[in-house]
Amino acid sequence: MEAVLQTKGLLSLPSKPNPRAFNLLPAQGLRHRFTPLKAKPLDGLSLSLNGLSRFHSFATNPHGVFQKNRTFHICRAEAAAAADGQPLFGEPESPKFMGIEIVTLKKIIPLGLMFFCILFNYTILRDTKDVLVVTAKGSSAEIIPFLKTWVNLPMAIGFMLLYTKLANVLSKQALFYTVILPFIAFFGAFGFVLYPLSHYFHPTAFTDKLLATLGPRFLGPLAIIRIWSFCLFYVMAELWGSVVVSVLFWGFANQITTVEEAKKFYPLFGLGANVALIFSGRTVKYFSSLRQSLGPGVDGWAMSLKAMMSIVVGMGFTICFLYWWVNKFVPLPTRSKKKKEKPNMGTMESLKFLVSSRYIRDLATLVVAYGISINLVEVTWKSKLKAQFPSPNEYSSFMGDFSTATGIATFTMMLLSQWIFNKYGWGVAAKITPTVLLLTGVGFFSLILFGGPVAPVIAQFGMTPLLAAVYVGALQNIFSKSAKYSLFDPCKEMAYIPLDEETKVKGKAAIDVVCNPLGKSGGALIQQFMILTFGSLANSTPYLGGILLVIVLAWLAAAKSLDTQFTALRQEEELEKEMERAAVKIPVLAEEKEDGNGSFVGGPALNPTGGDSASGSSTSSPRNL
Repeated sequence: MEAVLQTKGLLSLPSKPNPRAFNLLPAQGLRHRFTPLKAKPLDGLSLSLNGLSRFHSFATNPHGVFQKNRTFHICRAEAAAAADGQPLFGEPESPKFMGIEIVTLKKIIPLGLMFFCILFNYTILRDTKDVLVVTAKGSSAEIIPFLKTWVNLPMAIGFMLLYTKLANVLSKQALFYTVILPFIAFFGAFGFVLYPLSHYFHPTAFTDKLLATLGPRFLGPLAIIRIWSFCLFYVMAELWGSVVVSVLFWGFANQITTVEEAKKFYPLFGLGANVALIFSGRTVKYFSSLRQSLGPGVDGWAMSLKAMMSIVVGMGFTICFLYWWVNKFVPLPTRSKKKKEKPNMGTMESLKFLVSSRYIRDLATLVVAYGISINLVEVTWKSKLKAQFPSPNEYSSFMGDFSTATGIATFTMMLLSQWIFNKYGWGVAAKITPTVLLLTGVGFFSLILFGGPVAPVIAQFGMTPLLAAVYVGALQNIFSKSAKYSLFDPCKEMAYIPLDEETKVKGKAAIDVVCNPLGKSGGALIQQFMILTFGSLANSTPYLGGILLVIVLAWLAAAKSLDTQFTALRQEEELEKEMERAAVKIPVLAEEKEDGNGSFVGGPALNPTGGDSASGSSTSSPRNL
């Protein structure tokens, strides 16, 4: 009786109803017939047109029944049940297992398995691609900046253009298979055909002549030509992360899950991803150690590569099977055809919008600074890693341990992140990632620049300055990546929430168009300039350390500024909500009381015949219950 709903007169009585239809005894008033509606409200009671057919007289005179702008009382249980998505009165409840609907489990469990397989493959591919291009003969870590800028970026842009055109002509299922099957075929072919036969079609002699002519500072760009099949593997592995994870998986997950399901289960996918990281790291470690059990003259790295690519292919077909099974046997939710279109902003429009808003500028600084900072340290660290572990198997074995440690650290940080947000707030959470990167970066570059003076101290721990730099660089990458996944990414997305709709949508579009590519390629461009200017990464290390310091300090300043604006917007939003709550007027009807006989006191009595009623009130107009 507490909620007041507007209806179209479902319980309104006609002005001249048929008395026989009510079949009332003289001693019983009509109000006695409807008293149970007030005395015993039912959970899930649905006052719909289907229930109306029981009152035959109502159906005989629809003009008197379906009158507009009528109100009636209905119990709060009905509104609560409808809001919570519970089945209404008379509808069968969906079967559940451990409190979760079976239909939901049939979607979530395959999605979780798909995500595990995709991330398992991605970790193997990510570790393998670095081993191939860094340890190859005639190559080094200096190839990575040129590879990311001049090969990876153009192929990523080309893929997105091709994907957009395919999406216009293919169904969703056909598009999924069309995209993922070439990846599976390539990785299988690389392990069993391209790598074993690479010495036949790599232009080694040609690139050696060019290197002798141009000089060692062009080692990076020329290595792309020398080991082009390895570079193609590097790019395909990078695209697996952005295409299969971001486009295919999350696109499919958002297609088949509801908002309530996403709130409950999407965080579990993040934890499952780090479990996949731990297992795949152990797998890389195991197969990289096979060389010790092989006889002399056997290429241990080729054997490891075949085994790992076999697992990648098997996981790929498992992903396809799970996708087929969900589409075949799981009922998918219906979607509204009306979609909110994202503004299509060009590069110049995005730049103008970025410049015009201080809030968006600070947010863009965070994104760009992270991309540049992690790139500056990571490439320098991988050059030292190759010097310490020149063998592909040793390098790959270390990367397996690195991936396992990253998974454990990220898993732990994701469990701690909610506590950090609740206790210290957005500002502290946003500053943790640049602080971690700054401290570990200072230690890493200090070991490289001042390794000689501290060598006696490091020797007491059984390490050389090079090995210490490798371990510190590994810690820097582990902690910075775990902080990114658990704190930086949530902070970045939360920063959009208090913005008005136009700034929120346009700002995100501008950052996607300008800042993400700039952050990814900015560090690579800086390194290319340093390599071509000073001859190698080793010679440019002091300058890279100084650039890293400036970028991280700018990152911290932007985070501090954004924290102030974010807090002000949140306070303003809360104030507006309080004002809205104070301004809302809820129509409340006078409470009706019953006398001892069950009749209503204080409200108008029902008089279907227009004559005297049991309450002594007479009227000729219809009344609402």
